[in-house]
This record gives sequence, structure tokens and C-alpha cells, in this order.
Amino acid sequence: MSQEHVVQVQEALGHFVTTGEPPWEALHPEIVVEDHDIMDAGDYRGHEGFGRWVADWAAAWSDDSIEPEEFLDAGERVLVFIRQRTTGQGSGVALERADAMLFAFRDGKIARLDYYNSREEARAAAGLQP
Repeated sequence: MSQEHVVQVQEALGHFVTTGEPPWEALHPEIVVEDHDIMDAGDYRGHEGFGRWVADWAAAWSDDSIEPEEFLDAGERVLVFIRQRTTGQGSGVALERADAMLFAFRDGKIARLDYYNSREEARAAAGLQP
């Protein structure tokens, strides 16, 4: 089942990177997003919350892209290391970061997304050795 989850995440992220649109059909209706990168992050629940999280993130940047670098099988979850490239909306400052996303599933769909700006923290949350 976990390899199937890896493929699901690869396809979902591929869709998002290519189109800029969330892969709605891959997301559980009660998805929860926990963004560990944003202090005082809002409550992102359901498809509406997921869309708001994407919009909140996009509002901070005049240019933004992610590049998946590695997909790791973490049992019932999938850990993805990404390369984040952004330019600040107000500051114009360019930034490149090594971030991570941890995906969990329910009923065959992505039901939780934890976003980390620390790959070590994400690896520990996934229960994977450094």
C-alpha cells in the first residue's frame, strides 16, 4: 500500500507543479494542513482550508516554485523533500530552501499534509532515521 501512496503523492504534486492548481480529486474532503513553517498559522481544514492555505502562501510571494527532489516511503505516510524557490512579494528578496512535506492518507486519499522548513524535523515526524 505504501508504494501506491508514493505514486499518489508523485501524481498529486506533479499536477500542482504543472498546473498551479490543487489536485482536488486526490484530496480527502476532510484534509487537514499543518504548516509548521508559519507561526500562528490558521486552521486549514477541508478543501476550502486547503485552498486558503495555498492562497495564503501565494500571497506572500511574487514568484514561487517547488521542485520535488525525493519521495520516501514512511509506512502509511509519504515524506517528500522539495526545493522551494521564492521571491518576496514586498521585499523582492529571492530565497531558496530545502523543505519537506509529510502526507498521510485516509480512504485512499490524501487526508493530512504537514509542511516543514526543516527536513530533519520532517524526518523525525515521519519516524525515519536521520
